[in-house]
Amino acid sequence: MRRHLTGLAAILVSGVVFVVPFAFIAVNALKDRQQSALPDFSWPAHFRLVDNFVEVVKARDYMLIIAFINSTILTVASVTGMVVLAAMVAFVLQRRASRWNGVINFLVLSGLIIPPAVVPTIWVLQRLGLFKTMPGLILIEIAFGLSFSILLFRAFISTIPRELDEAAVLDGAGPLRLFFRVVLPLLRPVAITVVVVQSVAVFNDFTNPLYFLPGDQNATVQLTLYNFSSQFTTQYNLLFMDVLLITVPPLLMFMFFNRQIVAGMTSGAIKG
Repeated sequence: MRRHLTGLAAILVSGVVFVVPFAFIAVNALKDRQQSALPDFSWPAHFRLVDNFVEVVKARDYMLIIAFINSTILTVASVTGMVVLAAMVAFVLQRRASRWNGVINFLVLSGLIIPPAVVPTIWVLQRLGLFKTMPGLILIEIAFGLSFSILLFRAFISTIPRELDEAAVLDGAGPLRLFFRVVLPLLRPVAITVVVVQSVAVFNDFTNPLYFLPGDQNATVQLTLYNFSSQFTTQYNLLFMDVLLITVPPLLMFMFFNRQIVAGMTSGAIKG
């Protein structure tokens, strides 16, 4: 009975912390300007879902649509690079023991511990001619998310029998064919975990686009929200509608892939 009561209390607390704020945002996004300015949690007197949606999309010459396009390109390219590079590095670290493994492990852990330096990174991007460009920001996102992805892939690769590698080598498979044809298809559970977690992280990233990709035409969804809050401070219905539109895609991704995320995060620990 105590265990069930503890679980029920945890569910109630989670509902208060997560569901209530989201419901407050959704309800206020349906109100008109006058009612949304009132500090209460009331049902909309007049539903303005379509009107608020159209006005938010048309704001600043359809800046929200441009931001969604930029965020989608950034997320897809960054996560693709993370998955491929992290899987390859994790495979080499797990299967090819050498004297450099300690140094590489130290660098991987340093990527999780040491905070990124903005000014030196901007200097490097300027020297490479990648500052204020989408490829430069994609490389930044890959570099910042690579350490966490490597740790997940390495834990999962440790559960794959080495006999599969040996059998593929005996059949004449080279290193690239061994990885892409034999090992990578087996990494599907942890790859889904990395894709979902890192997609949400990149899509919701605010500081990196602010520092490394300035400019209205380069705006991402989070920068649009920042600019939108300063432009429509008194129009809370439009502000909440913008927050709702930005929140829905990551929320749907987590809802559909929740089971795969848990399986990929725990598979290495359970099987190992």
